[in-house]
Amino acid sequence: MAEKPIIQTFLRPYAVQESGAIRMGMIMEIETERLRLRQWRASDFVTFAQINADPEVMKYFPRVMSMAESNEFARKLQALISDRGWGLWAVEERQSGVFIGFVGLHESPTELSFSPCIEIGWRLGTAHWGRGYAVEAARAALKHAFVDLGFAEVCSFTSAINYRSRAVMERINMVNTHQNFLYPSIPLGSPLSEHVLYKITKVLWKDDAA
Repeated sequence: MAEKPIIQTFLRPYAVQESGAIRMGMIMEIETERLRLRQWRASDFVTFAQINADPEVMKYFPRVMSMAESNEFARKLQALISDRGWGLWAVEERQSGVFIGFVGLHESPTELSFSPCIEIGWRLGTAHWGRGYAVEAARAALKHAFVDLGFAEVCSFTSAINYRSRAVMERINMVNTHQNFLYPSIPLGSPLSEHVLYKITKVLWKDDAA
């Protein structure tokens, strides 16, 4: 029998200034054998902007992001983690400390027909593709979703032609619902408009983890 991946979770204290007052809270961080899923830092933003400006990374999105758009997105993800303690975490290699992108959980957009749903997603720089990092981090995020947060189901979706991302979904045992849909903000007729929807329930995840 194959060994189970090493996954550890830690609660880290944080402080946020709001209206002149300091609010204290706790953020969940996750460590796997090779990776750390953590809160965003200002030092991540430059590399993240480079990732979001890479046409290969953004191949299945309508367009690449400007630095201003990328920074705004990173600040939003940072704020959501501060508010809830979980989200689309920044991911770094544990050995090198190098920031490589994000993996984690997010509330799906309200305009999608299957919302509300907790979505699992990932975006890594191309230099770190092909190493199993997305799968390793996504498995850790799923465990956190089901064991620590108590969610009953997690979904993921992408353009139907994004076979690389679909392969990650299948490697973490998500199931294709065959309920394809047109993404509302992508123009009709675009090859990116048709999306696939994958899901995994806590019961199915338990069977896999047993």
